[in-house]
Amino acid sequence: MLLAVLALLSGLALLVWSADRFVDGAAAAARFGGMPPLLIGMLVVGFGTSAPEMVVSAMATADGNPALALGNAYGSNITNIALIIGLVALISPINVHSQVIKKELPLLLAITLFAGWQLFDHQLSRLDAWCLLGVFALVMAWSVWQGMRNPQDALAADVDTELSGNSMTLKQALFWLVLGLVLLIIASRFLVYGAVYIAQGLGVSDLVIGLTVVAVGTSLPELASSLMAIKKGEHDIALGNIIGSNLFNTLAVVGIAALIEPMAVDAVVLSRDWTLMFGLTVALLVLGIGIKKAGRINRLEGALLLAVFFGYTGYLISSAF
Repeated sequence: MLLAVLALLSGLALLVWSADRFVDGAAAAARFGGMPPLLIGMLVVGFGTSAPEMVVSAMATADGNPALALGNAYGSNITNIALIIGLVALISPINVHSQVIKKELPLLLAITLFAGWQLFDHQLSRLDAWCLLGVFALVMAWSVWQGMRNPQDALAADVDTELSGNSMTLKQALFWLVLGLVLLIIASRFLVYGAVYIAQGLGVSDLVIGLTVVAVGTSLPELASSLMAIKKGEHDIALGNIIGSNLFNTLAVVGIAALIEPMAVDAVVLSRDWTLMFGLTVALLVLGIGIKKAGRINRLEGALLLAVFFGYTGYLISSAF
């Protein structure tokens, strides 16, 4: 058990560090390639911060632990909104200026509904996986189109400011891009081994481990980047990170996992976990777009989101034992 705990902790630490290096290298390489700042923020950073969930879920499914993969994806979405947005808003209220973000929020809600519809038969087949990945491709194409139509969006200005402080050469960018990806895979292997062994030793389901320890661990890159963005006053980057990550998790992470190995889905995933994820997405949509006012998430709303996260996590832990 001690070895499993060490594997889990070392895997988490390496995962966070390697994901950060991977995102920095990918963003710098994309800039050298002439990609507009808005698309770097929406696609490259969104993909990079979701890379831990992708790799961990793929590893877990390949090892015969699909519940861990699904729990990781949905748990990360819940963590992103309830814990990360809640904590960031508690530190500094989030003002939403980007029109692109306001357009992506309804899209995230629609995709969450689509994911819930797929769970009604309590299984995710390869056809479901292809549907998720097909929608993912359409969303990416739509995002690129939106980005090209809004080159002066508030999010683009924030990303441009962020990238201007990155002094990497092209060789350095490619080096960290490749090394970060390799280390992500190694870290994910440690993390999955430790999580599965601990779950078996404690008699806890892979789903609960995925929804709690693994989900929080793989969401640490989003937490770090959002806290850094809010410290610099780049509110749209902080919220954009979460929206992009949740889109990737719902479509690509679950899609890749189900494509590797179709999975049976426990009924509680739909009634408990997806329902909370849907409710939090609705709340994020209402707060982010704003009703008869500018989109803003204040400290009270942040505290309420945090209370939901800790209440949900506490319930999962108490029910597991």
